[in-house]
Amino acid sequence: MKVIILPVIIAFLLATGCKTEKVKVSDQTDFPAPPTAEKRPQVFNEFGIERIDNYYWILDKENPQVIEYLIAENRYTDTVMSHTKALQERIYDEIMGRIKDADESYPTLMNGYYYYSRTESGKQYRVYCRKKGSVDAPEEIIFDVNKMAEGKKAFRFARYSVSPDNRLAAYSYNETGSFAEATIKVRNLETGEDLSDVIEKGSSFTWANDNKTLFYTVIDNTLRPYRVFSHTLGSKGADKLIFEESDSRFNTYVFKSKTNDFIFIGSVSTSTSEFQFLSADNPKGNFTLFLPRVQGVDYSVSHHKDKFFIRYKDSTNINGMLYTAPINSHADKSTWSLFMEHDKDIRIEDFDLYKNFIAVEIRKNGLNQIRLFDLVNNSISEITFPEPVYTASLGGNPEYDAVTLRYNYTSLNRPSTLYQYNMESKESIILKEQEVPSGFNPDDYTVERLWAKASDGVEIPMAIVYKKGLRKNGKNPAMLYSYGSYGSSSDVFFSPAIYSLIDRGFVYAIAQIRGGSDLGEQWYEDGKLLKKKNTFTDFIACAEKLISGKYTSASKLSAMGGSAGGLLMGAVVNMRPDLFNTIVAHVPFVDVINTMLDTSLPLTTQEYEEWGDPNVEEYYKYILSYSPYDNVISQNYPNILATGGLNDSQVGFHEPAKWVAKLRELKSDNNIVLLYTNMDSGHGGATGRYDRIKETAFEYAFVLDRLGIKE
Repeated sequence: MKVIILPVIIAFLLATGCKTEKVKVSDQTDFPAPPTAEKRPQVFNEFGIERIDNYYWILDKENPQVIEYLIAENRYTDTVMSHTKALQERIYDEIMGRIKDADESYPTLMNGYYYYSRTESGKQYRVYCRKKGSVDAPEEIIFDVNKMAEGKKAFRFARYSVSPDNRLAAYSYNETGSFAEATIKVRNLETGEDLSDVIEKGSSFTWANDNKTLFYTVIDNTLRPYRVFSHTLGSKGADKLIFEESDSRFNTYVFKSKTNDFIFIGSVSTSTSEFQFLSADNPKGNFTLFLPRVQGVDYSVSHHKDKFFIRYKDSTNINGMLYTAPINSHADKSTWSLFMEHDKDIRIEDFDLYKNFIAVEIRKNGLNQIRLFDLVNNSISEITFPEPVYTASLGGNPEYDAVTLRYNYTSLNRPSTLYQYNMESKESIILKEQEVPSGFNPDDYTVERLWAKASDGVEIPMAIVYKKGLRKNGKNPAMLYSYGSYGSSSDVFFSPAIYSLIDRGFVYAIAQIRGGSDLGEQWYEDGKLLKKKNTFTDFIACAEKLISGKYTSASKLSAMGGSAGGLLMGAVVNMRPDLFNTIVAHVPFVDVINTMLDTSLPLTTQEYEEWGDPNVEEYYKYILSYSPYDNVISQNYPNILATGGLNDSQVGFHEPAKWVAKLRELKSDNNIVLLYTNMDSGHGGATGRYDRIKETAFEYAFVLDRLGIKE
């Protein structure tokens, strides 16, 4: 690479916060007028409250005028961002330089075969492979997704499952980019040809032990997995309906125990669950109910020898506890034995069973640990980690008799590392480290854990990373990210992409706000339903902490979030637009009240336990009080980039489109508001890996441009 002195000097000035002071930042007056969505007032009346939605018509993607409007918005976005093309290309090249283009996963032994996947240089999708008996055996290519995706505008390969005799693989995919629905097919791994069996609108699936019966779930018109069928390969008749979930709050799925002895059907909502099971050797038998559902009781089941292990939580034991239950008397809770008691300070995240061991992933003070139970010696040990901010997660081992497990470790400045831990010797070895081809030294960066005081006095954790030598003078650009819903924790991880910001002098921060489970299950409970606004005020407190600590200033602070994190973005810019310069909202869930009132849409009735039922006045008024689209007012707003996917099954494309239209109508500033809709894909954006990186480079270029950083 040619060494040029000038860019080095510029990079230094950027890192010290000097460069951006002198750069003229363009605004709306420097560009043509954006597209204007036609107003077609739709009047709603609920609980004596009248709502007028001028852009409700954008919901209908079968309307040619809607498509024309989205295309016009995309063209306008291209126009406004055209001067950043070189910057986008530079960021793309930087990110690619931190990613090993041709890479391979570490092989995993399962039922006599070593399975792995790889990426090949210049190809968008992964290739899935296996080797019989040894990693030195000849390679068998199971699925080359690049070939499967040829000629497709979008292609999402969901998953595959190999039959017990290793001869067949059921797999699922779609050509819309949606996460919700898929086509299920079966491939003969000896010939490489697909069988004639095809299942549409499928979701989960698993094999019985006869190698010819496939249990699977299908979705309804709202994309909810609700029915379980059994299919016999080669059968031309109708598949047998095994179970139908009639409660619209619940999703169903099927899976097989690690012991391969049982098939399970799970019915789950956000707070309640129920399971049924059947011997995998008897696919024509009847499923047995494990434990009847009780509202607010959430449990999961795993099989181990002559007993079941149950993770169980209810309103008084919200962090969960572990029980064992005899197979023949599982429904009688008086026969259960407590294995791991409830701890108000420790949340049980997950557990994995082995013949002689149990590994439990726990979360304490917002950090992961792995607790190990030796069932032979009745001893307990833990895998602990010394750094103040990190993420560790069980990688498991599909072999029930194994004495080793895998876990992943990463932090903001530590590339992901895959370890293998011997549960007998208590020793860890490194199997694979994430490579950064362009070079990366963790010691060049500082990682901190900060605590921000929320409006109700609660301390909110936040992880930050920045380049060493950064001066805390309030002049540094910053990016604040979070999610804050569904109990999903905003864990830290190494991102090759984000260093295109950090190396330009950014402070990058992840706020672990309520609504996630970062500090335990109560953390989640305190950020949902009628406490949802805590999520937003927590994020605002974190922004204020970055500013008061002089890590940045409001004029240099950007924020990013997607889906429910996009709801977060929409809420905080209504509440405190003065705190942010720029917002990036991926597929944002911003039209909350309309969506939650429309039971024909995905993510509606099953979402009542997260947001509340708007058909109940108390919940209706509370949701309406924060719904971002409904609370856009005449005030100054930050620069905003909103993205959507035309085939999005989680958040309708119309939500960001309507939001942008209303923002443009009411805002009182000259900041830039852009909408980009992926016309070929869904919730996750582009399906090809290079295309996803291009989207990231585009978003980062928008942020940099709005902050006056041109290089």
